[in-house]
Amino acid sequence: MSHKSGFVNIIGNPNVGKSTFLNAILGQKLAITTPKAQTTRHRILGILNGDDYQMVFSDTPGIIKPAYKMHEAMMSFVKEALKDADVIIYIVDVNETQIKDESVLKFLQNTKLPVFLLINKIDTVNQEKVEAAAQHWKSLLPNARIFPISALHAFNIKELIDQIKQELPEGPPYYPKDTLTDKSERFFVEEMIREKILLFYKKEIPYSVEVKVEEFKDEPEIVKIRATIFVIRPSQKGIIIGHQGERIKRVGTEARKDIEAFLGKKVFLDLHVKVKKDWRDNDNLLKQFGYK
Repeated sequence: MSHKSGFVNIIGNPNVGKSTFLNAILGQKLAITTPKAQTTRHRILGILNGDDYQMVFSDTPGIIKPAYKMHEAMMSFVKEALKDADVIIYIVDVNETQIKDESVLKFLQNTKLPVFLLINKIDTVNQEKVEAAAQHWKSLLPNARIFPISALHAFNIKELIDQIKQELPEGPPYYPKDTLTDKSERFFVEEMIREKILLFYKKEIPYSVEVKVEEFKDEPEIVKIRATIFVIRPSQKGIIIGHQGERIKRVGTEARKDIEAFLGKKVFLDLHVKVKKDWRDNDNLLKQFGYK
């Protein structure tokens, strides 16, 4: 029996549901999801295995205009995804009408790679709106395959997988068949903590935050984790901690539940907050945080 393997790279503007789509494809939660833009900061691989195929999906940060070195690093993940793809998925919100990055638009118009343009969140509009969106994107990207989907409700996902499979080159799997992702447990612990900060805090706080697991001890009965939340101003440290520590306790409690479900084990989570005012433009710190 022949076997197909390939990289299926996911790009799009912020807040179009790329991470929700990745989770729907894999049938489980791998990438964190929130209503806020810039939820995804790294390139995350999610690996879907079948008897005769392996699809390596790559979820990238939303396309933005960089304001910090961190943003530049995030956009480098997007450019890398365009270089090593066998199939390109570009996701748009059903209400979107343009690709703001001209270089990405030209790439999609001229590439010889298979391109799937996914119109997401179709569950929020009527059929007439979906059909109009499909016609618009077909005129802009005539070589792309237009697929209306609802990532939240996994609508049209199985059909999409079948179509992608046809486009993959023949070859052995890139990863062992029981592999789900290339990221470490520490990475996902950091992301789960950051997800709670994105959900529980408003305004600029979530965008000024980075999380680093300093200690990860996997003992027979429990996993002991010590993590640091980095912020850029002392006032933000106070906001994160809250009155008598009540807000950081909430973050820890909710993150611990997700981490325990992820690791399948009891977890002791010890959270600390530090101020690093320039971490978003500090090359050494960005390297520590996995951006370089």
